[in-house]
Amino acid sequence: MLDIRLVRDNPDTVKASLTARRADPMVLAKVDEVVELDRRRRAILVEAEELRASRNKVNDEISALKKAGQSADAALAGMKDVSNRIKEYDDRLRDIETASRDILLDIPNIPHESVPDGDTPEDNIEIRRWGQEPALGFEPKPHWEIGETLGILDFERGAKLAGGRFVLLKGLGARLERALIDFMLDLHTTEHGYTEIWPPLLVNTATMTGTGQLPKFAEDLYKCADDDLWLIPTAEVPVTNIHRDEILMDDELTKKYVCYTPCFRREAGSYGKDVRGVIRQHQFNKVELVKFARPETSWDELEQLTADAEEVLQLLGLYYRVITLCTGDLGFSAAKTYDIEGWIPSSGGFKEISSCSNFTDFQARRINVRWRRDQKAKPELTHTLNGSGVAVGRTLAAIIEQYQQADGTVRVPEKLVPYMGGITVIK
Repeated sequence: MLDIRLVRDNPDTVKASLTARRADPMVLAKVDEVVELDRRRRAILVEAEELRASRNKVNDEISALKKAGQSADAALAGMKDVSNRIKEYDDRLRDIETASRDILLDIPNIPHESVPDGDTPEDNIEIRRWGQEPALGFEPKPHWEIGETLGILDFERGAKLAGGRFVLLKGLGARLERALIDFMLDLHTTEHGYTEIWPPLLVNTATMTGTGQLPKFAEDLYKCADDDLWLIPTAEVPVTNIHRDEILMDDELTKKYVCYTPCFRREAGSYGKDVRGVIRQHQFNKVELVKFARPETSWDELEQLTADAEEVLQLLGLYYRVITLCTGDLGFSAAKTYDIEGWIPSSGGFKEISSCSNFTDFQARRINVRWRRDQKAKPELTHTLNGSGVAVGRTLAAIIEQYQQADGTVRVPEKLVPYMGGITVIK
């Protein structure tokens, strides 16, 4: 959520930033609504303070009359009227503040100045590549075909159990998925210094609102109809909310958490995209990295978080690239995002395998997580960051395709062999 002071003092700058994000004109209009509501709020505050000053003066008059043994009935009647008017102003203030917050919840974050301007994913900027495109020496098969032939991916039974975009992993497919999860958690906890978290998979509306999933993305979420509970679309949601309404101390930052969870997304509006395979599923596994950082160090923390996610793919020997998302492709809460894309040979292109973002104080303001530089300092908002470290199913797809062999088998990346009980080839 944006700072109301920023919107009030620099509405044109905010609208220019939202225009760069290719925001809908209705979103730009919300800026003017917030400015008008804030003007009304401040006007009412002035009037309410004048009434309180008047009430204090009448209180003094009543005390003086009572001490003098005189009747204070007229003054008491006047004070009752003033008190009623103050209550009326307070009610109006609450209504205005609620309306202003509701509007601010619908306005996306301001892009960082380093984010490239652009309309669509085609305008994203490639930063670097790592590794080499695998020289297979034969026509590559897609991971779903390889997986079904090997008996490790079963889309037909996944659909029977739950419907389209669900998959059943079997045998060495299930073991490879588990190996990836364990490998990532071990790497991030022992080598990168993250603390492992095991959170609830169901969260309440306040938690979903805190990270920006609500109200904007309600149609993309699964909700339990009889409860105020939602299935998480990413571990970012519960983990970022761990410190909601808390004040952290300087020596606690940067806080670094890693978390494995299943994730659940309806993928509303994505029909027709990546309909084959495990790239875009309604249920998928992900290892998530979350940071709470000082504002002055958060941009360095974004670079390091991205490097931590990249090391997963480097150790697995996977060919990938890193891109910076342009303003038109930036996520709702993000100020800047790097996407890491793994090479998928059968498509002859890259697919997103991780997304690493700095949200500045946008989420922190929604969840009221702050920090103190020292015991006497005024609390300030932290910056929050998160990234996939990395998406397990998409990494599985990249491994199957990049490590496929001419005889239809799949080599196991060296780093995963210990997690696979010594198995080096999936046959």
